[in-house]
Amino acid sequence: MPVSAPERTRFRRTAKQGHRARSRGIVAVAALLCAAVVTAGCADKHDDASTIIRTTTNIAGAGVVGAARDTATACPLPSAPDAAAGATRTVTHAGGVSEVPADPQRIVVLTSSALDAACAVGLWERVAGAVTLDGERPQPMYLGYGVLKVPSVGPIGQPDPARIAELKPDLILGDVAPAGGYEALSAIAPTVLVGTGGSWQSDFAGYAAGMGRRGAADTALQTYLTEARDLGKALNASQSQASVLRFTADTTQVQGTETFAAQVLSDVGVQRPTAQRGTSFDIGTADLATKAEGDLIYVMFAGKAGEDHGKQVLRSDEFEALSASTDRRVFAVDDSIWHTTGLTAARAVLTDLRNSLNGYVTD
Repeated sequence: MPVSAPERTRFRRTAKQGHRARSRGIVAVAALLCAAVVTAGCADKHDDASTIIRTTTNIAGAGVVGAARDTATACPLPSAPDAAAGATRTVTHAGGVSEVPADPQRIVVLTSSALDAACAVGLWERVAGAVTLDGERPQPMYLGYGVLKVPSVGPIGQPDPARIAELKPDLILGDVAPAGGYEALSAIAPTVLVGTGGSWQSDFAGYAAGMGRRGAADTALQTYLTEARDLGKALNASQSQASVLRFTADTTQVQGTETFAAQVLSDVGVQRPTAQRGTSFDIGTADLATKAEGDLIYVMFAGKAGEDHGKQVLRSDEFEALSASTDRRVFAVDDSIWHTTGLTAARAVLTDLRNSLNGYVTD
C-alpha cells in the first residue's frame, strides 16, 4: 500500500487545506478489510493475502490498515536452542525456579503472548495446546492459519488442567498461575511464568528463556529494534504526532505510554500529542478536541461492541471536526495486534506504520 511523501500537518489544517492535499493525489490507505478483521478476524484457509475476501475499505471513514497482511512468513524457521550442559536447564521466573527441558518438544501456552513468543523463535509447531480467544477465530489472525489447528486447553484465563495433562506437555508457559495455582501446573509439566508488570520485551525474553532460546530472542529483538529505527528514519517519524484510541462497548480510551502500541510507536520514534504522554485514560465526546487530536489518529475496536461504539464516536460532530478527521488521516488497526504483546505483533505494527504513517485515506 503506497504512502504519501512526508508532509506534516502539526494538527491544525483547515478542511479546505485537507481537500487540496487530497486533490493533489496524495495516496494512502486503500487496503480492503477481510470480513471482521478488526474484530474477530476471519476463518481464512490460506495465509496468502490474495485469497482473502475483502468487503470494505473503511470503518466510519477510518481507513483500514493491514487487511492485506501476508502471514505466510510471520513465524520463522525453528531457531537453535541455547547451549546446555545436559537435557535440562534451570530457569528462575515469577513462579519460582523450574528445571525445564533444554529443547522442549511439546509446549502448552496459557497466553496469546506466549504463543506469539513461540512463533517468534520458530517453535509454534511444537505448541501442543493453547488457550483460545473469544470470538469467531480462536487465535490471533496475524499469527497465520496454522495456529488454528493447535488444540484448545480452554478459554484464556480459564485453562482446563485436565486438558493440559491429556496433551502430555514437557513445558507450560504463562504469565500468572490460573485457578488451581502454580503447583497444580507444575505437577503436570515444568512451568515458567513471566509475571505481570514488565515490558513486552522482557516478557518475550522470559518466554524465550523457558523455551531455551535466550540467544535467539536477543537476536530477534535486536533485529526488530534496528528495523524500527530504520523505519523511523525512512518515514521521518519524529515529525509525526500520532493519537491512539481504543473503543470498548462503553468507553473511549487514550492508549498511554504503558501500552504495547505506544511502546512500539516509541521504538520507531513516532511522537505522541502532549495530552497523551502519560498513562492511559478514558475520555468523553467533549474531550475529543483537547485529548484525541493528532497529526493522525489510530483507532482500534474491542470486539463487535467496541466497533459499534467506535462508529458512533467517529461519526460524531466533535470527532469529524478534528483536523486528523478533516484531513482523512484516521486509520483503523487490528485490536488483536495493537492491543496485545509480543515480538511477532510488534513486527506487524511496524508494517502497519510503514503503510500509514505518512498517508491519507482514499476511497
